[in-house]
Amino acid sequence: MHRLTGPISKYTVWIGRATRSEYWYFILFTTLISVGLNMIDVAVGTFDEQANQGLLGGLFALFIFLPSIAVFVRRLHDTGRSGWWFWILLVPIIGVIVILVFFCTDSQEEANQYGPNPKGLGSPDS
Repeated sequence: MHRLTGPISKYTVWIGRATRSEYWYFILFTTLISVGLNMIDVAVGTFDEQANQGLLGGLFALFIFLPSIAVFVRRLHDTGRSGWWFWILLVPIIGVIVILVFFCTDSQEEANQYGPNPKGLGSPDS
């Protein structure tokens, strides 16, 4: 459960590291919640087709905005990269591919400038 709630509880923590599983479980969790809330918005009539957003989905997006950026930066730290790599997303297509490769890469095994390896020694977490 910590993998799902950890990034939310650390919503303003820009230092440290986030494992690959912490990041991807967070993405899965938020995506499923977003889809569910959008389905509810469509069912109750609060979905705006022009904006492609519903009331509940929009409120959830606002709630999850800072935690998403924070876990993004901590995931970059886990691979030994600065949070400034976030801005590569402004490069169309290539930026997304580069970030995807970074986020699918395993943690640096040793401690780096952002902290010790969060997986610990001998942990099966990946």
